[in-house]
Amino acid sequence: MATTSPQPQPQSKSKPKNDLLAPPERSAISSTEVIAAALTLVWLIGSAVFFLMLPTEGSFNSLQFVMVLLAVFMPVALIWVAATAARSIRVMREESSRLHSAIDGMRKTYLEQQKAVTERARPDVEKKIEEIAATARETSSALATFTSSRTDAPRISIDTIKATTSADGQTALPLGTPMEALQPALENEDFIRALNFPETAEDTVGFAALRKALKDHRASQLITAAQDMLTLLSQEGIYMDDLRHDRAKPELWRRFAQGERGPAIAAIGGVRDRSSLALTAGRMKEDVIFRDAAHHFLRRFDKVMMEFEPHASDAELAKLSTTRTALAFMLLGRVAGMFS
Repeated sequence: MATTSPQPQPQSKSKPKNDLLAPPERSAISSTEVIAAALTLVWLIGSAVFFLMLPTEGSFNSLQFVMVLLAVFMPVALIWVAATAARSIRVMREESSRLHSAIDGMRKTYLEQQKAVTERARPDVEKKIEEIAATARETSSALATFTSSRTDAPRISIDTIKATTSADGQTALPLGTPMEALQPALENEDFIRALNFPETAEDTVGFAALRKALKDHRASQLITAAQDMLTLLSQEGIYMDDLRHDRAKPELWRRFAQGERGPAIAAIGGVRDRSSLALTAGRMKEDVIFRDAAHHFLRRFDKVMMEFEPHASDAELAKLSTTRTALAFMLLGRVAGMFS
């Protein structure tokens, strides 16, 4: 018995999804056309009844025939002109609504794409700051609170500690000696490198200098304040690597460290990017946290410069002025009016 192969079932064509840009499907006859046809039929019937029942006198000339045609078909023409105009208005409204929906959809898609691109392409500087923050949390257990006074107790050097070591190996320290006095003195080169923060995650030299600086009490305060400030500035799209600045002479930095202020040292504020200055000024006016962090950072930088300048060479001052921390100080100092 021969077996019959099953017949292939016809594939059902799936209807494409509604496209905002595709013209909508419209019925051939709408309610407007139905009403117009009904009015036309009523008018024609009424006209026929009227003219058939009207008694005719004399001959039926051509002028009278034309007048009858106009009286019968002119209203019909007006009815269909009105119907056509109503249909056109309805079509235009549908097209307008469809275009509005398409524009809203395109705007929503564009915003989603922009958000996705922003989340994927995070700026390198923000990544560096996060890496620095993680390193700081690992290497520093606690950070001391700041003080706005510029007068500090003199630091006891390693040589002094060695000189006061007694014969039995005990170290004789005066009362009130801070714990950071027991740490070796921070080298200027390491301090400057730490203020610039590591360039990349593989910058072992930069991370080593940062760890040394975080063990120094005063340097760690400035680095922490600078890290917070760079994070806040990055929220406005301001990154120190993108800023161009005019370099000031080391002599001006010395005069600033010695307490001079005003237009005489205005060249220190070498950052003149208008957009960055405007964004920073607006954030300082509107955000109290940003303003407090900026003032705290400026005070810490001022105090550290006062202590760093007497022991720094001109070359070291010039190198410090190119660090990210110094660039942030130039930007914020100009916004705060320190150079006016």
